[in-house]
Amino acid sequence: MAKILIVEDNDMNLDMLSRRLQRKGYETASARDGQAGVEQALSDKPDLILMDMSLPVIDGWEATRQIKANPDTKTIPVVALTAHAMQSDRDKAMEAGCDEFYTKPIELPGLLEIIKKLLDG
Repeated sequence: MAKILIVEDNDMNLDMLSRRLQRKGYETASARDGQAGVEQALSDKPDLILMDMSLPVIDGWEATRQIKANPDTKTIPVVALTAHAMQSDRDKAMEAGCDEFYTKPIELPGLLEIIKKLLDG
């Protein structure tokens, strides 16, 4: 069973994503800010990270940079989750090291397709 780390500060989004992913057979872990997300990625070594970009402490862009700069976590796929849908936002996320970009509101079938693609390599 693949483990997905959800880094999200909105309780409703976190709860909804966790429950829906667990129903699809994924194990989930969570962090509520960017720094906690980096620390959790290092300790848990999840198979994939769903990273909100607008986070407290450090934002999702910086958290992704730190995760991708660390040899122990650099190969973990990171999916940017954001309400910012402009091409410049996508470019910024990809430059930070995100492997994919998905805009909110989240439609589960589309997100599951991205998760499956990244986990299957």
